[in-house]
Amino acid sequence: MDDERIGELFEGLGAVTIRRLFGGKGIYHHGVIIAIVLRGELMLKADAESAPDFAAAGSRQWTYSGKGREVAMPYWSVPEAAFDDPDDMTMWARQAYEAGLRAARERGPAL
Repeated sequence: MDDERIGELFEGLGAVTIRRLFGGKGIYHHGVIIAIVLRGELMLKADAESAPDFAAAGSRQWTYSGKGREVAMPYWSVPEAAFDDPDDMTMWARQAYEAGLRAARERGPAL
């Protein structure tokens, strides 16, 4: 997924910054990571509060095999309908931003 398409998808949320991350891309809004692109797939940040919404929309959580077990990461696939509906994408992007803010509060201030 190219940077121009990423910008278009997040247009309703506002400006995003894109940086290399995990061999893919990290997508940030106001300095908060809200999404990643991994192996060409866009995945939005979620947490215990928002993950049930993603699951109900048919999204998949990113997992990988590590040390003999599946490891679940806090990123979920974008619901398919959001790719064609800017308002829907904006709603999911806001949820991802809010999850990112909650995660930052839990971590505390950076040293």
